[in-house]
Amino acid sequence: MSPSGAEVLKQIKAQIDEVDPADVKDGLVNGVVLVDVREPEEFEAGHIPGAVHVPRSYLESRIENAVPDREAHVVLYCASGNRSAWGAHALKELLGYRHVESMRGGITLWKDRGYEVEVPRALTKEQRERYSRHLLIPEVGVEGQQKLLDAKVLLLGAGGLGSPAALYLAAAGVGTLGIVDNDEVDLSNLQRQVIHTTDRIGVPKVDSAEQTIQAINPDVDVVKHAVRLDASNIMEILPGYDVVVDGLDNFPTRYLLNDASVRLRIPVVSAAILGFDGQLSVFAPYEGPCYRCLFREPPPAELAPSCGANGVLGVLPGTMGLLQATEAVKLIIEQGDPLIGRLLLYDALAATFTEVKVHRDPECPICSRDPESISDEEMGVFPDYEAFCAAAG
Repeated sequence: MSPSGAEVLKQIKAQIDEVDPADVKDGLVNGVVLVDVREPEEFEAGHIPGAVHVPRSYLESRIENAVPDREAHVVLYCASGNRSAWGAHALKELLGYRHVESMRGGITLWKDRGYEVEVPRALTKEQRERYSRHLLIPEVGVEGQQKLLDAKVLLLGAGGLGSPAALYLAAAGVGTLGIVDNDEVDLSNLQRQVIHTTDRIGVPKVDSAEQTIQAINPDVDVVKHAVRLDASNIMEILPGYDVVVDGLDNFPTRYLLNDASVRLRIPVVSAAILGFDGQLSVFAPYEGPCYRCLFREPPPAELAPSCGANGVLGVLPGTMGLLQATEAVKLIIEQGDPLIGRLLLYDALAATFTEVKVHRDPECPICSRDPESISDEEMGVFPDYEAFCAAAG
């Protein structure tokens, strides 16, 4: 006669270590990794502060993302202690975790003791459906999606790079997208600027981009800046944004952006395209090099022609813009390894990526300065980069 489920569970609990909620509460500050193995709707209804969420049904396949160290002290909990017991047994016997325990009585006993429970802001039913694929990814989940919904990203340009970046950041659920562009849609744009359409020729690009973004995701708040970014307005536009996606096509404004973003400590996801070639990097102030570390002086005009002069493959900005959107999402959800201190070079003809390490310049005229030494009066004062770049060319 086969043993009943209750008997099997009793046998499982005899083979694992159980810990009292009081010990868990005391140990949370001592390096214990607490894992909630309940279903997503249970987790969202309330969980122990600091807990990592890995549903029991995905525990064996996803625990390594949450707890890569098999020597770590891991405590699993569920509603009453049964699912976590099964999970602890699986981690020890199947995956080789050496110090794993199940919390006795689960979150039910935790609540009965009057211990703190965190109730996160819940996603609406529509949001759960719209972002369902994100919610399945351990690195995103509900917490990461909430970060995206709360994030503010500024797109400099609604052109070749800004178009794909805007489309996918909107689809990902970035709550606020600012767009800086003072141009109108032109027929020649439509070969690569996929956020615009033929019937919008002559329409301001910020208005055209807003229409497309709203059609994709009406929850996104689009903030339009129908101006040319310059020294007179940059310190009014940038503050408040979490990430800047740089789709600019000229050196003077890029140097200006670098100065302002370093002073405001806002990371910039920067890309450039020409012909069949693209490059990408993330300039995170004081974490890695800034744009000026990489390009102390602008190259001569003949070595850095514009797309308008030399052309660009229509699909190339799509590739680079999507990479920019990916880096922006990584920065927002604080996952992965952003391209800080690395320059990614893409050759579309050869279908190759090359990575170049970039280091902070200890003599950089911008980021080598102590940020605390920049006075309030200096914050909004910038060099004449038009003259600077003209002299270098």
